[in-house]
Parts: sequence; C-alpha cells; structure tokens
Amino acid sequence: MTKRTIAVCVICGVFGVTGVVLLANGCAPSRPELVKVASIPDGEYDPAEWGKAYPLEYESWAKTKEPRPTGKSKYKPGLDTDKIVYDKLSEFPFMALLFHGWGFGVEYNEPQGHWYMRIDQDIIDQSRTKAGGVCLNCKSPYMDALVKEHGPGFYSMPWQEAVAKIPAKHKDLGAACIDCHDNRTMDLKINRAAFSKGLAKLGKKEFTRQEMRTLVCAQCHVTYNVPKDQNMKSLGVDHPYDGSTWGTITIENIIAVIKRTPAYKEWTQAVTGLKVGFLRHPEFEFFTRASVHWNAGLSCADCHMPYQKAGANKISNHNLMSPLKDDLRACVKCHPQGAERLKRQVIETQDRTVSLLLRAGYGTATAAKLIELANAAPRQGKTVDQGLYAQAVDFYLEALYRVIFIGAENSLGFHNPMEAGRILGDAIAFSAKSEALLRQLLAAAGVTVPANIMLDLTKYINNRGTHRKNFRKEFEFADPFGIQERILPRAARGI
Repeated sequence: MTKRTIAVCVICGVFGVTGVVLLANGCAPSRPELVKVASIPDGEYDPAEWGKAYPLEYESWAKTKEPRPTGKSKYKPGLDTDKIVYDKLSEFPFMALLFHGWGFGVEYNEPQGHWYMRIDQDIIDQSRTKAGGVCLNCKSPYMDALVKEHGPGFYSMPWQEAVAKIPAKHKDLGAACIDCHDNRTMDLKINRAAFSKGLAKLGKKEFTRQEMRTLVCAQCHVTYNVPKDQNMKSLGVDHPYDGSTWGTITIENIIAVIKRTPAYKEWTQAVTGLKVGFLRHPEFEFFTRASVHWNAGLSCADCHMPYQKAGANKISNHNLMSPLKDDLRACVKCHPQGAERLKRQVIETQDRTVSLLLRAGYGTATAAKLIELANAAPRQGKTVDQGLYAQAVDFYLEALYRVIFIGAENSLGFHNPMEAGRILGDAIAFSAKSEALLRQLLAAAGVTVPANIMLDLTKYINNRGTHRKNFRKEFEFADPFGIQERILPRAARGI
C-alpha cells in the first residue's frame, strides 16, 4: 500500500476518530474498513515525511539522538549521559600498535549510535576518511543514488567533495526509513547494492520476513573490504564471501579470501611493513554462524527493536540500542530469569571474551614486534631464514585478522559466545606459533631476544593525529581474571 491505513469501526453513526472520512454502508459495517490518510512519495529520503504516515515510529526513531543512561553497559559505552567520547585504543592499547599506519590507529572511538553515524565522520580524525566517497556506504542513505549519478568515480572522490554531493538538508542524515522500507508496501528491503552483491555470493536468493529483519541491519553491521587499484584509489565495496554459504560465513574463509585478493590489501602495517586487509563490524557474519539465538530463529530486530506499546498501538521500537541500555526488556519476554540475572549472564560472557581478546591481542602485538626485529636483522648484516620467516608471517596474519574481527564486532562476544571463544582461542594459538618461529629464526641469526618483548606502546598510543589524542588509563579494560598481567608484565607494554 502507498498510504498509511487506519481501521475505523463505527457504531450507530458515532465517530471514534476525528478528521477521517468514513466509507460505510448502513449503521455498522460487518468488518473494519481501511482508510488511507497519508502517502509517501517514491524516492523520499526525509524521515519527517515518512513520519506523517507513521508518527509513532518516527517519534521512536528520533529518540536515537538522545544519550543513553551512563553505566548500563560495562564494555560498550557510547553516547551516554556522561557525554564522554570513549577511545577504543585506550580500552585495548594493543590496537594502537597493530593499527599503526592508518586511520584506525589514529582515532578509533566507540560508536555513538545511528543518529550520529554520518556526523561522527566529520568529528573523527580525517585520516579515517582518506578512502574517499566510499566511506559513505554505511553512513548515508544517499550512497547508491550518488554512485548512480556520478559513476564509479564517486568511490574515490575526495571525502569533502563526496559529502558535498549529499543534498544540504540531509548532509548529516544517518540511517533513515528508506534504508529499510519500501515506501509503497512498507515491506523490508535492502538499500545497498554492494550488500545485495555480497548476498548473491552466498547462494540464497529469497528471504523470509524474519530473515529480512536481520538483513536490513546487516547492510551496515557487516564486514567488507574496499578494493584498491594500483594507485590505491578506492574501487567500491566488496564482501569477502566467496566460498561461503548462508549461515556459514566463517572467519577462516574470510581470511582466505583477503589473503588471496591483492586488491583487498588496503593499508600497510607500520610495525611489520606488511600490506594487509581489514575487517569492519562483522555482526552479521558472527551472529549467523550457528549462534544460539540465530539457530532459535531470532533476528537482530527481536533484540534491538522489540515491540512496545505506544498508547493503544503496538510498534517496533525504532530507538535502537543495546538491550543492556534498555534494561533487557527484549530479553525478559523470552527468558523468565529476570533482568538482573540476564545482565549478569551478559557481563559474564563479555568478561570471558575480553580476557581472551587481551590474550590474543597482546600475543599478536608481541609477534608484530618480533617481525619488526626480523626485518631489521638483514640491515645489521645478519641472515634470516626466509622459509621460517614466511611461515611466521602466515601464522601472524591468521592471528591478526581474528583479533581485528572480534575487536570490531560490537557485542564483545555475546552475539555468539562459543564462536568468540573458538576464534580467540585460535588467535592465541596462531600468535604463539608465530612467536615461536620468530624466536627460532632470530636466535639462528644471532639476535638476542628477551623473555618479555617490549611493546613500546607509548610510541603508538600518544600524540595521535590532529586531535593529539593520548592514552587514557581510566578507559583501559583490565583482564577480569588477572591472567594477562602474569603473561605480559605491564612494564613490558610501555604505558
């Protein structure tokens, strides 16, 4: 339908709805009649116009601008009432070392929510927008229209020039109604051509409404690569799904695709000198990999957009947020344990993930510093076994991509706890194997290697970018179980 409809019931000529034209024969119709009161034009981007037909949903969506209560989530602060922008590199200092060499190593903040997804791009250090217009893919509903109007060159168009192509009224508009809904039928739809191409690789063409309640979110909550040409100019957005299938987008296959695709090597890691790819917010891949809730038939919307009463109506809550910040109202509808017990369960899961992530992250950072030593050895006249070096680098990359994957996934393991443990356990094993091989080849080359590798994190985490950001100790996440301090003494971290 193209217009908002209201069921009107009339008994003996008494009108219960003001300002609605009643079409009825006789005193009372046998069933309610649908009366159309508003229409949404094709190609309408303005949520306010959609709000004329769906005022309750619009009012709910507009609340995404508001800050959330402080302290509801232990590990995922965002735009909270404390008005603090949380620095992810201070939360996980090893990331500053691993990402040194490009934008994510300069400024990497916890997200502030859908209202600010485009605005945040202007606030953050502009090293994060060097890829050009392609950076709008997950930030503006106008992305596909702009590519259609300006051609593939829009992907590599300088950032400020690309943003200027968005109509001035909507320059700061983030996720909007048109991203998820068909204006004629209100059916869920995909508004990103790049994601549609990614889904085609999975061999599934038709989706149920419940599956669509995940896919509309996955348009942005998904990992992707920005392929580069020989001049390192952006060519578009690709999803590393070749060889994967619906429900089985594994980290192993994602890594294999990145490794064998030269165009996906988007940046050079400064510490190791390796040209590598990246993984962004892979909620879709992580959640759909046989998680408990996915296997039970749940969608993203069930937990992040639960149904709620709005007066006499029931609507899907468009004020999206973590269930923790909504006092787990979505969770208690299925789980009788009560909100407090469920919250403890979430935190217990995240505690274990954080502990493993710290282990994997610092292990991978240690291997990176050993690669740095191995790279320096030939300049000192020492001979490095290239066979061992190649093996060590390969194991290192397996660890690195797993650390990036879990570090970028926004639930800190809760969307799929068992998979988080598996991935991070493998990352720890791969980083340890890389470290062992590197120690072996360095010893053979006559390079003395200390028991604890100095990470020199101060060099990477302080005085970052135009904002001159520094490490903030109060943001750092400590190992909830105290294991990391025993494995790598704080003095060796250098902060």
